[in-house]
Amino acid sequence: MADKIKLGLAVLLVIAGIAGFYLLKDSALILRVASVLAGLVAAALVAWTTAPGRVFFVFAQESVVETKKVVWPSRKETVQTTGMVLAFVLVMAIFLWIVDALLVWGVKFLMGPGA
Repeated sequence: MADKIKLGLAVLLVIAGIAGFYLLKDSALILRVASVLAGLVAAALVAWTTAPGRVFFVFAQESVVETKKVVWPSRKETVQTTGMVLAFVLVMAIFLWIVDALLVWGVKFLMGPGA
């Protein structure tokens, strides 16, 4: 029950930070953004003290470890793959344009010269 109350408080802190952004409409933008960030940080701290918050924190740490295991493509591989995707999109666009033109021609042919 206490965890639910803390999570509810965390949600209220996020809402308060967002409300602060709009209530400080005449203030400098930095203060408005600081209001939202303060609400998010306070909410994160409160949520971290709950059991689901601790489970999420462990999950986030494990996600970072798994991300480090990923073999990211090199710049050359990325450029080549992007080029292939763009070429495929171009070929498909031309193909669909031709199919569309043929369908338009076919419909006009079937409807006759007066339509």
